[in-house]
Amino acid sequence: MIDDSGLNKDILRKQQCHWEKVFSSNSLKFGDKPSEAALRAIEFFKKEGKTKILELGAGQGRDTLFFARNGLDVHSLDYSREGIECIKQKAQENKLSEHITAFQHDVRNPLPFDDETFDACYSHMLFCMPLTISELQFVSKEIRRVLKSGGLNIYTTRHTGDSQYRTGIHRGEGMWEIKGGFIVHFLSKEKIDQLSEGYEVINIEEFEEGLLPRKLFSVFLRKKS
Repeated sequence: MIDDSGLNKDILRKQQCHWEKVFSSNSLKFGDKPSEAALRAIEFFKKEGKTKILELGAGQGRDTLFFARNGLDVHSLDYSREGIECIKQKAQENKLSEHITAFQHDVRNPLPFDDETFDACYSHMLFCMPLTISELQFVSKEIRRVLKSGGLNIYTTRHTGDSQYRTGIHRGEGMWEIKGGFIVHFLSKEKIDQLSEGYEVINIEEFEEGLLPRKLFSVFLRKKS
């Protein structure tokens, strides 16, 4: 189905199957060490006394387990069933099940939580998944809804300064299908500002990750009262 903007949403939605295959073939796709983003986030969580965390796009749980080991209670969501099963298994093996709740969910649908449930929300590269700007705006509003007053929204995203931006197949808006069949939404500063409605911007920093290296923004937001 191609909409008025030229986006082929059927292709975008097929990415879920692609990730299922990736995770089923490799239980440590991103390794077992916490990401640089998680190391940055936990210092802020500890500083502000945030202990009840929502993690979106949790993948196979490397950051989930790191947070739980550091005493946080984490509700981890991902649209990959394989990823969620991996998190549950690792939580059980590491005796962290009491601190981790994991289940499958597509963030294009409303979050299954009451208003003002969480101290903070964390997501590493969810915002550069094949989600349209209108879908990302919806996600941002849903996060704001489930955060307590003054709650934190910390996320990372690949940006338009990344070496893979404008490579591969253009899939609409700022999305490009790069090597490996992954569709990435590269966000500009302007788009991040657009997604920050209803939040106070605490900090936006650039950092690098991986072998390319991937170039990302780390975005720290606080819910406005």
